[in-house]
Amino acid sequence: MSDEAHSLAVLIDFENLALGFERSGQGGRGKGSAPAPFDIKAVLERLVEKGKLIVKRAYADWGRFSQYREVMHDAGIQMMEIPERGMTGKNYADIQLAVDALDLCYSKMHIDTFVIVSGDSDFTPLVSKLKENGKAVIGLGMKDSTSDLLAANCDEFIYYEDIVRAPSGPAVPLTSIPKAKRPAIKLLIEAVEALQRENKDVMYSSMVKDTMKRKQPQFSESSYGYRSFSELLQDAETMGVITLRKDQRSGTWVVEGFANGK
Repeated sequence: MSDEAHSLAVLIDFENLALGFERSGQGGRGKGSAPAPFDIKAVLERLVEKGKLIVKRAYADWGRFSQYREVMHDAGIQMMEIPERGMTGKNYADIQLAVDALDLCYSKMHIDTFVIVSGDSDFTPLVSKLKENGKAVIGLGMKDSTSDLLAANCDEFIYYEDIVRAPSGPAVPLTSIPKAKRPAIKLLIEAVEALQRENKDVMYSSMVKDTMKRKQPQFSESSYGYRSFSELLQDAETMGVITLRKDQRSGTWVVEGFANGK
């Protein structure tokens, strides 16, 4: 994935995720109980690091997963209703997702990246077809329920467990940051973590701010009393959150990492 902003279509095989939760032991405790809450917000926050989320769709018999309707709605995800399997056959959701993906591939040329949220090997031909048409494909699923074939065919595969695992941030606790500035510093930390996950060796200040804006479009450093983004970065360095250096050629700030060396 290059440094330019990408346009993503996120297609979620929600029933596959629910099964993955049950197999991994993250589901309900008793037989027939509902699966544990799937943190869709964490997933979308991870994916927004890749670019703009243009399309967000999830496929399921939502009568079976009614507890997720509100969180899906709040996340702006279009819930595609798939009738119960006894009426349509077990692969109906897979077929509908694949048809929608190919329709978007051919009709929405500005979408350059597809995210298939599933571990089902049945999507491997779809991944190959999307790549034939010049699209990048990112897979996302549970470790225990993801096909090795699917993961190997994607340009990148992200495991859900790695998303929800607590990241290693700066040594300075967030509680030591002045309360009025805490939201901005927290967002800055998340942006630096995101760029580190994307293996960005040089984190220019503009890249950091762009990532912060993708995560929170309403972000503005002036809302926290800073006259410029550079001033925010310098303040964060003074607080012991990040380390900075000046780029000799452009004269702009570069974030080297967190102050604890991570």
